[in-house]
Amino acid sequence: MSDKPLPAVPYLKIPEDGEPYLEGYKCGHCGATFLGERHVCSKCGARDQMSAVTLPNSGKLYSYSIVHRSFPGIAVPYVSAIVDLDDGTAIKGNLINVDPDPASIPFDMPVEVVFDDALGRKDTDGNAYLSYFFQPAASA
Repeated sequence: MSDKPLPAVPYLKIPEDGEPYLEGYKCGHCGATFLGERHVCSKCGARDQMSAVTLPNSGKLYSYSIVHRSFPGIAVPYVSAIVDLDDGTAIKGNLINVDPDPASIPFDMPVEVVFDDALGRKDTDGNAYLSYFFQPAASA
């Protein structure tokens, strides 16, 4: 068993000496950025023009759904969200630290990416996972 958590998804990077971050791939032809590794741009179709980039940790809430029924063992309700990061990359994840009530969740709400334990999930060897979540951005 390792004392360092494992990334819950392949595009979550955990450097040896630094903070976790999300990795995207940016098209050298049109500039579109996508979450995770790819070799062909989904926007313009360019091949072999994609390069790895570190995604920003802030953005705005684009859309959400309050989930009231899920798999056994998954606490409900929770908020599943799509966020447009500051660089234009759209990603999906759970919105935390907010009441699961539409009155508490305005569209375009500034959010930040946070990294935390993946809800207590562990692999067969007992290793913990690290995941990413969104939360309302701290007021400036």
